[in-house]
Amino acid sequence: MVTFSLQAQPTAAADWLDLARRAEKIGFDSLYVADHPGACASPFVALAAAAAVTSKIKLGSYVSNAGVREPILLASDVATLDVVSGGRAVLGLGAGHTPAEWAAVGRTRPGVRGRVEHCIAVGERTRALLDGELEKPRPVQERVPLLFGGGNTRLLRWAAAHADLIGLSGLGRTLEDGHMHETRWRRDQVDAQVEICGDKPAEALVQRFEVTDDAGATYAKWAKEWEEDEADIVAVPYVFAGTHDEIVAKLGEIERRWGITRFAVRLPAIDEVETILGRY
Repeated sequence: MVTFSLQAQPTAAADWLDLARRAEKIGFDSLYVADHPGACASPFVALAAAAAVTSKIKLGSYVSNAGVREPILLASDVATLDVVSGGRAVLGLGAGHTPAEWAAVGRTRPGVRGRVEHCIAVGERTRALLDGELEKPRPVQERVPLLFGGGNTRLLRWAAAHADLIGLSGLGRTLEDGHMHETRWRRDQVDAQVEICGDKPAEALVQRFEVTDDAGATYAKWAKEWEEDEADIVAVPYVFAGTHDEIVAKLGEIERRWGITRFAVRLPAIDEVETILGRY
């Protein structure tokens, strides 16, 4: 069964609450809010508001930067969200690729090894707090699910052992602007990451989603834009183009090759996902 999560940002109170209600009604599995302090809304405030007008949809940050979130504060935020949502919180965590966020809290972003080790330390400490060491508030769920988002091989191995869900974005090294990334969209690269995930479910973060009668031209344009092989772009779970039927067919091919049935999309895709979910 294919499931979709929605990543979005609040812009106004009424619109945000309406969006949360609509996402749940459509059948989205989760509502995610990005966590980039200083550049977007606070995920836990936004998700708590969404919790008040929904009853089933899961709620989580996608993903919190381990470099700027102290474990005790992160655990407290997640546990509080779990309480006010009646047990629907998800702990989203990543290593933190944006230098400006580290600088904003008075830290220098370390190299890859330092970020990896710090992320593991924050993840394990936050997990321990949520599992019992945090006195109050206690989460409703016996185990708050841990969603790890990232592509580093060592972190993927750690996530395969400790996370409940692994978010794959197909993104690699952070570019010089501190925000954009290299892509890792070759089919063999997806093969390798899925193999590391083992039996843990993976959720692909969809970077482009376009309903069109000319999928070939769209994929060709994207392949040129990202300097990727067009056959890889057509196959990978990070971009979708085509008619609704063609997209449904691609979802089936992805499940057959990689076993991926979970996808996270951003707000512009909500109408098309509603149509696609209606076909399952």
